[in-house]
Amino acid sequence: MTADKNKELILQGISGSPGICIGKAYLVDKEGVDVVEKYYISQAAVEKEKTRFKIAVKKTSDELREIIDGTPANYRQHAHILETHLVMLKDKKLYNKLIHIIEYERVNAEWALKKVVSEIKPLFQKMSASYLKERADDIVQVADRVMMNLKGADPEDISTISKRVILVARDLSPAETSQIQLEKIKGFVTDRGGVTSHTGIIARALGIPAVLGLEKATSLVKNEDIIIVDGSTGQLVINPCEQTLIEFGERQNRYNQYKMVIAQDSHLPAITRDGIKISIQGNIELPEEVVAVLDNGGEGIGLYRTEFQYLSRAVFPYENELFEKYKEVIEIMGQRPVTIRTLDINGDKAITGVVDLEEANPVLGLRAIRYCLKNQDVFKTQLRAILRAAAFGRVRLLLPLISSITEVIATKNILNEVADSLEHDKIEYDRKIEIGIMIEVPSAVIMADQLAKEVDFFSIGTNDLIQYTMAIDRGNRYVGHMYNPLQPVIIRMIDHVIRAAQKANIEVSICGEMAGDPFNIPILLGLGFKDLSMNPQSIPAVKSMLRSLEYSEAKQFAAEVLKQTTVPAIIELINNNYGSILKDKIYKG
Repeated sequence: MTADKNKELILQGISGSPGICIGKAYLVDKEGVDVVEKYYISQAAVEKEKTRFKIAVKKTSDELREIIDGTPANYRQHAHILETHLVMLKDKKLYNKLIHIIEYERVNAEWALKKVVSEIKPLFQKMSASYLKERADDIVQVADRVMMNLKGADPEDISTISKRVILVARDLSPAETSQIQLEKIKGFVTDRGGVTSHTGIIARALGIPAVLGLEKATSLVKNEDIIIVDGSTGQLVINPCEQTLIEFGERQNRYNQYKMVIAQDSHLPAITRDGIKISIQGNIELPEEVVAVLDNGGEGIGLYRTEFQYLSRAVFPYENELFEKYKEVIEIMGQRPVTIRTLDINGDKAITGVVDLEEANPVLGLRAIRYCLKNQDVFKTQLRAILRAAAFGRVRLLLPLISSITEVIATKNILNEVADSLEHDKIEYDRKIEIGIMIEVPSAVIMADQLAKEVDFFSIGTNDLIQYTMAIDRGNRYVGHMYNPLQPVIIRMIDHVIRAAQKANIEVSICGEMAGDPFNIPILLGLGFKDLSMNPQSIPAVKSMLRSLEYSEAKQFAAEVLKQTTVPAIIELINNNYGSILKDKIYKG
């Protein structure tokens, strides 16, 4: 079914990258990739079929390498994602499994490839963390490219598009998005993907509107259809009527004006009206996002999530591989601080794709620091890489999901062992690295005064703190409305942690989504935060908001907020006190 040419149709997807674009659709054709015919081969033809598969893999590898080598300098930061896809092609576990199917089931390579992907993809999709679920997209993207080479089809060359269009695709691989010419491509929409998919990450880095996870956009949109992409709300409008075009045209102008206003001073420091300097840093998942932090005026990396280097692969990354990636980020940041968070996933599930340990509730199970302390060989490899990289800049170590002092002491003992091993191996490193912990579970909040004696800084992770404190799954549609950083209990917990940190004379920052919303800034400033970290795109608006506030007034305001007992009461208080300022600092669409 396709959309009626005369009937407006609105689809709701996932906001991949903010902004609005209006234009003609250009379908990225991958016809035939999903349609795979199964046929049996003779024993005599097995070797020939295996060779055909190996040639397709080699050709795919060569294509990816050619794209990487030909990537313009200003897009070079995205090459790491393509390198990840190259690694997946060399994954012996997947490779050998496919060869095994050809040999023992005596089927064609296309069918064997489809079977392997169909078995592995669900394992990732069942995982609780969104960034793990979306690694299934990487597997499919690589398989699609191999499939096209098996079938002798030519891959879409996005770089040759010669007109201003909006891309519509089942999915866009990192190889394809790296070919996007900003002067030609206004934005894109995809059936697959999510906010933490590589496609979403690159869209935000490029700064073009994108809506992902639409499921059926490619079946409803035709080439040359007029479409509207609203990356801020996650909406796609197909064949908009005249009134809708006018409405979104006005919204596009307002958004562009909003971006221009908040961006013009983004590289200036965030200093309140009464002279208090607030450090604004960026959260990143991949090395290529460092550029977005700097472009948006970030003064450091407040949270470097390291999980992505462990995903979609058969074996754990080696020490040198980790070291090189950490060093790349640190050297780009120069003397700006880089806070590296240690592995925050269940490694078995992430690495092998095989669920060796069934957990009824993995969110409450063996994850983050718990996994690392149980699997110390994995942990020590990462710590060695971090200590080595620390010799090249200002690095801080951040431990996730700390729930007791015992975990901190155990980690510090391991860190000492790792430092001794580097000393023995005569490898350059920096042992004077600051150690911090994520405050994201209630037990850490309650014990904050004692934990402060063991570490150099706190970083409050509001995303998990809200979930664990309120006992809710934010993805559950029945209780998701309760997931709100302005819950009075959350604000009181944050206040408790700040007071414990101040009493112990250690730094405290906040790196959850709460920090990236200008609406929350008067409260965070009044509670006493001097360090905030957020996604790079939020930095200009937050800095602009801070320049409009007075620290002394915010302190009095926060004292009033702490007296409130409901979310609506806190929202009303914010609007009454700061509504006139907020209307210029928040894009409402």
